[in-house]
Amino acid sequence: MNPLAAMPRFAANLSWLFTELDFPDRFQAAARAGFDAVEFLFPYGYTPEAVARWQRDAGVQTVLFNLPPGEWANGERGLAAQPGREQDFAASVELALLHARALGVKRLHAMAGLTDPDLPHSLQRHVYIQNLRQACRRLAPSGIELLIEPINPGDMPHYFLTHVSQALEIIAEVGEPNLRLQFDAYHVHRVGNDVGATFAVAQPQVAHIQIAGSPGRNEPDTGTLDYRMLFAQIDAAGFEGWIGCEYRPAADTVAGLRWRERLTAR
Repeated sequence: MNPLAAMPRFAANLSWLFTELDFPDRFQAAARAGFDAVEFLFPYGYTPEAVARWQRDAGVQTVLFNLPPGEWANGERGLAAQPGREQDFAASVELALLHARALGVKRLHAMAGLTDPDLPHSLQRHVYIQNLRQACRRLAPSGIELLIEPINPGDMPHYFLTHVSQALEIIAEVGEPNLRLQFDAYHVHRVGNDVGATFAVAQPQVAHIQIAGSPGRNEPDTGTLDYRMLFAQIDAAGFEGWIGCEYRPAADTVAGLRWRERLTAR
């Protein structure tokens, strides 16, 4: 048994790790580094069949990726809370579903997008809730959970969803059992919240976790966020999902992975 498959279970984020390699080669690199699972931001520049082949050849599973975010190069950061883009959001669900079925992915992240100063917050919130509800109902027959993730405004200014407390309110109001929380410890820490206390409150809704050192967003054993304590808390809670390694390696990706043993040694 791969020792890295024991709790906590880590997934390599291929949009952040092994970036010295072309994307198709990162699947094999992750497997060689001991990962059984991967995640990434967007697969849409490739055919579903190609990505499925890369993960199959590497012997890894893909556990998460994002719905199409709109025109990323033009500053869009998601469509779910964007009035007037409802049809585009629905189309993004269909495209993500096509890829998810090919890859066997059971969790998708829907980015909310940015706040619009010319629109009432209540209108964006209403559209967000309606879009999430419809997306959940579309994904449920395929056994797919839809995730929402608060993102700190330092990294993504004007993002619509910034705090876990807001996300929990949205999840409750949407009322669909397959809408869950993507808990990014780095973002929680960066908005000034106590990560352990926030996780304790949110844990029943947490389907996926992501990590990075804070404040630098490098390896988890850098910065001031105590991941040894957080991993122990996650294990004690019986969390059975994946922990995505969404950080920027300070130097070489593989050399930086020594944190896994240091922070999980018992």
